[in-house]
Amino acid sequence: MTQIEFNNMVNSHSLSLRMHALNFTKDVEDANDLVQDTMLKAIRFYQNFQEGTNFKGWLFVIMKNTFINNYRKNAKAKTLITQDDEISSANLMMSAEKNGSVSKLIIDDIQKALNHIPEAYSVPFIKYFEGFKYHEIADELQIPLGTVKTRIHVAREMLKKYLKMYSKTESYA
Repeated sequence: MTQIEFNNMVNSHSLSLRMHALNFTKDVEDANDLVQDTMLKAIRFYQNFQEGTNFKGWLFVIMKNTFINNYRKNAKAKTLITQDDEISSANLMMSAEKNGSVSKLIIDDIQKALNHIPEAYSVPFIKYFEGFKYHEIADELQIPLGTVKTRIHVAREMLKKYLKMYSKTESYA
């Protein structure tokens, strides 16, 4: 099957995908976004589709996984934003004054630490940090999936050593 034939098959299922997306999102705009993401992923990874299998089912699995991943990402972002501690304006002022310079120093330290890590480890780590999935990193770098996972793990361990001054056991006034 050629890429054009595949793209036409994906487009022919857009209506059923939209209806299925509405079951997940309960919102027309979110459903449209989910359909678009699903179609883009299907087209991007068309080589993973095995001819003779259920095409519509394959698309629905991509949609379900995309919805779940987006849900988890949004839930994680909400928990990071929501804090148990009450933030007072006095704390915000004091924090804002310190954060400007401290943040710059921390970012500089992280960049220095990343520069000390061999590129074979830093590149997969940075891509993972930017939101790429393991299999996307493996495809882009043309290395096995297990190698990507190992290199990201090793990079984390190296960064921990370089940035141990920022561990939670330390306290800053």
